[in-house]
Amino acid sequence: MDEAAESLAQAIGARVRQERKALSWTLDQLADAAGVSRRMVVNVEHGSVNPSVGTLLRLSDALGVGLPALVEPPATRAAKVTRHGDGAVLWTGEAGGRGVLVAGTQPPDVVELWDWTLAPGEHHVSEAHTEGTRELLQVQEGGITVAVDGQTYDLGPGDALTFFGDSDHSYRNSHPVPARFLLTVHEPGVGTARIREAEEG
Repeated sequence: MDEAAESLAQAIGARVRQERKALSWTLDQLADAAGVSRRMVVNVEHGSVNPSVGTLLRLSDALGVGLPALVEPPATRAAKVTRHGDGAVLWTGEAGGRGVLVAGTQPPDVVELWDWTLAPGEHHVSEAHTEGTRELLQVQEGGITVAVDGQTYDLGPGDALTFFGDSDHSYRNSHPVPARFLLTVHEPGVGTARIREAEEG
């Protein structure tokens, strides 16, 4: 890991540990709730791995905090500026592509704003998100093919697509030039199941 990735991994680890302890959960309880191994939880909390976006989503959903909460300090009422180059790089492709989380909101209705680049030939596969998640994207440069639930959509500059992100989906750049697209993810009701369980328990 480079210095920026290591710093981000440490910050994510500290936040995951903080949220787990706030729930009085053991490592095993978080692993079970998130559907990941105990070893992965330990590695994330120690900041010794650069976890996939899918793993981070599983952990944030299990903790009921939403993905932005794992990579940003707690929100205040003040406006928050993320300068160019300061977003959280949560995915890096083998050919240099990047998925950068540049902004997000807090639960229960979490909205994430991403700036994605895919180098020629790169492909990113995303697991299904929680039920009701919607994604909106717009291609800024180049072209991509988005596959959603068995259907494919070829998009060029300026084209936009809205779809449910609660089924498997992927983004591919089959063109000889880099592609860039903005992606917004809306995940409603994050943490509400956990709150309901606490109230009923």
